[in-house]
Amino acid sequence: MSEAVRILLAELEAELKGQALWEAMPPSPEALASTNPFCVDTLAFTQWLQWIYIPRLRAIMDHGAALPTGSDIKPYAEEAIKPQQIEHRQSLLELIGQLDWQMR
Repeated sequence: MSEAVRILLAELEAELKGQALWEAMPPSPEALASTNPFCVDTLAFTQWLQWIYIPRLRAIMDHGAALPTGSDIKPYAEEAIKPQQIEHRQSLLELIGQLDWQMR
């Protein structure tokens, strides 16, 4: 399972980069420290993917720990990623859905 998740995370990163949604500069420490789900008050969803979600899952796997189960972020992604904001929205949603499925 973790190998499939690693591959999907790499694909998600590549998709974000391909859509010019990957940022070179991290958000402020305060923005990253938000206690709200998905840092909804301080980050765009794609920023949360880049700076929180992808690194945390990779760190969990790098330390040999069990991945969280019951991940179900696609419904939020569908709300957060608006069609008018991101041209290839469906590609991102498909990858997120595959990650959700892998972590059931």
